[in-house]
Amino acid sequence: MVLDSLDSFDPTMEIACRALQWWARELVQVNVYLTTQEAAGFSLHWDDHDVVIVQLSGQKSWDVRGRSRPVPMYRDAEPNAEPSDDVVWSGTMQPGDVMHVPRGYWHQATRADRGIGYSLHVTFGFVKRTGVDWLTWVADRSRERETFRHDLRRSDHPSEQEPQQDELQEDVARLLADYSIGEYLMRREAERPPPRHVATRGVFGPPAEVVCIADFPPHIEREGQALAVVAAGKRITFAQRAEPVVRELLSGRPVVLAELAQATNLDAAIVAEPLLKEGVCAEMTEALFSGYTGLVPTGTYSNTP
Repeated sequence: MVLDSLDSFDPTMEIACRALQWWARELVQVNVYLTTQEAAGFSLHWDDHDVVIVQLSGQKSWDVRGRSRPVPMYRDAEPNAEPSDDVVWSGTMQPGDVMHVPRGYWHQATRADRGIGYSLHVTFGFVKRTGVDWLTWVADRSRERETFRHDLRRSDHPSEQEPQQDELQEDVARLLADYSIGEYLMRREAERPPPRHVATRGVFGPPAEVVCIADFPPHIEREGQALAVVAAGKRITFAQRAEPVVRELLSGRPVVLAELAQATNLDAAIVAEPLLKEGVCAEMTEALFSGYTGLVPTGTYSNTP
């Protein structure tokens, strides 16, 4: 049995995926796989994204092989249909085991050799951006420039098309220089719409505890005496003195507004209001709170080894 996008149904998996997204700066989805008795899993295959497999219960046998084509894509210039003979790892995953399978590595899992019992594991998929994604984004920016909006000239004589060809090539070079990879990645994070969530909007009274639910860490920028928050496709401006409250609200940890107000001597509820309205933060409901129970560490973390 396979349940895709478990993070859409389970608060703990929703929060785990968000934490991994903030760490990896890539979108993360989790699927769950239940295999019983001697059932076989999917046949030998590869994925177009990195996966991290966590064995939750039971046992499952794995066969992992190398790539047969460097960094393949599902929409690719050539098919990638012939499995590699290079066996990278073959063995059994036990509860608590974690395995990373990079994009393009062939793999399969089965219980055909296990007998009575079952296996339960989750797979976190990390959908990373590629050079193709950047070029596609840059190509969309070309609509801003008149040169690219003109009709292409048709002619039986290539020499008559050369002036337009030269002009377009020059503008392509300028376009690539104007829109860097760094800007693409930054804007992708900042413009990502807010995730789907239950907007309580005071139904249960004034919010007491809130948490940031943006898919990526919000960008906080100082602008003179103001503070700008860029997240979930929104730009929200605060007075600079609100910075301690803003940073705590956008930390990714659940925040008790009364405690934050007492620690900063600022009205944390007033600061949280526009973040709740624009979907950058959400009120901690009972269901959402259950996902954080025993999950959020008290220490700091890093995405460096």
